[in-house]
Amino acid sequence: MDTTSRLLMLLEVVEQGSFIKAAEIRNIDRSVISKQISRLEDDLGVRLLNRTTRSFSLTAAGAEMVKKAAELRHLIGETVRIAENYHLEPQGLLKITSSGLFGRRYLQPVINDFQKRFPQVEVELNLNDRLVDLVSEGFDLAFRVGEPKDSSLIARNIARNRLLILATPAFIENYGMPKTIEDLADLPAASYASNSFRVEGINYYDENGELQEQKLNSVYRANDADVLLLKALSDTAFVVAPSFVLDKEVLDGRLVPLLTHVKLIEFGAVYAIYPHRDIPIRTRLFFDAVRDYIGKDTPVWEQGIPNFDNLY
Repeated sequence: MDTTSRLLMLLEVVEQGSFIKAAEIRNIDRSVISKQISRLEDDLGVRLLNRTTRSFSLTAAGAEMVKKAAELRHLIGETVRIAENYHLEPQGLLKITSSGLFGRRYLQPVINDFQKRFPQVEVELNLNDRLVDLVSEGFDLAFRVGEPKDSSLIARNIARNRLLILATPAFIENYGMPKTIEDLADLPAASYASNSFRVEGINYYDENGELQEQKLNSVYRANDADVLLLKALSDTAFVVAPSFVLDKEVLDGRLVPLLTHVKLIEFGAVYAIYPHRDIPIRTRLFFDAVRDYIGKDTPVWEQGIPNFDNLY
């Protein structure tokens, strides 16, 4: 291992916050990383880390080396991307991350067709609702709902993703059709909840254009949109769902939109996110393929909702 490789290893240790996490990413033993960092210190003739049994801190020299290592990683990445763009035929590894539902329903069909067209491209798809670090974990492309807060990333809006309030015909027959959004407070709801985000109510605009929130009577919570739809389809709760999670449930009458005269706030649009502007040709072509599959004007998930442009 040369000095460049050891500097990049030091950068990973600092970004991950521990030797153990850096070792897990590289699938090597922690002691290997520790020895290589020590070797780097010997080669440079300066101490880079102050270590204890449970933690470490950067020395002044270490902080400077980490900055240079970040610049080095960026330079290497740019060099590789420039070289890859000279290939006439896309090739190499395309590493993608996405939420589970979006990856299964919208990315996998595109991947299947893409690899038929470009058999030299390998694809690694990571389905995870966790917000991964694209740079440190080596992802070329991420698909997420909502614009990223990290301004260092490049985000491209792919499609809108509006909300609906849905219930089955049997649920409506049992509980009655709600006339006002306040009526929802008395009806059992299924809502999204995870460690980082919980849906407690519905945000909407009143007749004066003022933003309001209607609290939900959530009798069931889950961190998976498919499961929430299954709960609604059981006739025991209504659900507030973003349109991209629907298939043909509305078109075939299994779910009915409620309170369609209420103006709901826009849910987060779907974005493609990548770490650099100068992306390899395989990444650019895959992004184009996903956008074509979803649809540039009317997203594919809205095509199964009759008269959706006039709802909410």
